[in-house]
Amino acid sequence: MSVLLNSKTKIIVQGITGNQGSLHARLCKAYYQTNIVAGITPGKGGSDFEGTPVYNFIEDAKKEHEIDCSMIFVPAAFCADAILEAIETEIPLIVVITEGIPILDMAKVNMALSGSSSKMIGPNCPGIITPGQAKVGIMPGEIHSPGKVGVVSRSGTLTYEAVDQLTHLKLGQSTCIGIGGDPIHGLNFQQCVELFNQDPQTEAIVLIGEIGGVEEEEAGEYIKNHVKKPVAGFIAGQTAPKGRRMGHAGAIISGGKGGAKEKIEFLESCGLAMSESPATIGQTLQKIYHPK
Repeated sequence: MSVLLNSKTKIIVQGITGNQGSLHARLCKAYYQTNIVAGITPGKGGSDFEGTPVYNFIEDAKKEHEIDCSMIFVPAAFCADAILEAIETEIPLIVVITEGIPILDMAKVNMALSGSSSKMIGPNCPGIITPGQAKVGIMPGEIHSPGKVGVVSRSGTLTYEAVDQLTHLKLGQSTCIGIGGDPIHGLNFQQCVELFNQDPQTEAIVLIGEIGGVEEEEAGEYIKNHVKKPVAGFIAGQTAPKGRRMGHAGAIISGGKGGAKEKIEFLESCGLAMSESPATIGQTLQKIYHPK
């Protein structure tokens, strides 16, 4: 079982003819033949990318294809317009890989998203993968393995580290979601945990957060009240000084909130098994989760 993405998901790539879009479209197509049905590049309509038809606009593509998901590799200066186009054409799942999108642009996107039927992952994220079925993003597919552990993370690199550990421990993954580290983004921790909690085939959850904001705490509160599945967690940035931005734009401690120590203590009080090191995330889950 999976959440949001499976082998039948029909995907378009906005920015498919750019350097990054073409590279990762190719890699995604190579991963269990992920079902990329079309590409979008204004001015390139009527051409094709290695057998995939390219259209000027999503509306043009929708006349020829069913579309469930868009993967976006449009440059940051123009990316908000690409996201808004996907929202306006009612694409159910929008995965924004682009980083460096201006925060005012994302504020406009957030307003449009709140009144729409679309779900968005990102921006500035590795994407989403359902191992053995499909991937929409930039993660290395070979480290993933099909299984029953749902993974959600702000950090792409730590996602890969945790997944590699789980795979070596023979704990496969149902779906892995990298939500991105920007201050304004799409799906948050709680929403992803809710999806995993509702999925009968996801038996355990790994949550990888970092300093800054309160999204991890909000997810912890939901886990405390609603989740009976084993949940392991890790918070990055334990040595970061207050007021200093570390890595992601959202990873900043301010106003007395968002510190690693406070997050870890709160999540432990909500029932999560917290790993002290990124090197032991898999082992931490293994101690509390015993597959049937």
